[in-house]
Amino acid sequence: MKGTEDTQLAEELRQTVGQLVRVVRATDTMPPGEAAILGYLDREGPLTTADVAQQRGVSHQSAAKAVKELSAQGLVRTEPHPSDGRKLLLHITPAGSDRLAQERQGRADSLGTAISAALDTAERGTLAAALPLLSRLTAYLKATNPRPR
Repeated sequence: MKGTEDTQLAEELRQTVGQLVRVVRATDTMPPGEAAILGYLDREGPLTTADVAQQRGVSHQSAAKAVKELSAQGLVRTEPHPSDGRKLLLHITPAGSDRLAQERQGRADSLGTAISAALDTAERGTLAAALPLLSRLTAYLKATNPRPR
């Protein structure tokens, strides 16, 4: 019985978190693929377009299109790969970091407003207490999932 309960809980968590992420991202002012690329570069440092495509789970052509747009906006820059001259490394620019910070702040503001309006003090405490659990689940899934995300 416990396995069934865990599976049901997992499905409810997946649906709820997915809906929350989609609603919060609806406040974004840039396409999700572009924001994701800036996020990868911010967190992980320089990457190739192929690395970005693999991490996002999209085609190289799709990632290259988004990179081209980001580059045209001055949000990323390229430099030759140090060990493979056929490749380019993507770097987030200061303007890209600023734009990513704006996107993240917009998401946080939207979510913070919702938390203040929809949850009472005890519920906010419950939510805060759940965050370490969600972090542990994330860490476990990252460690056991061979596909980088």
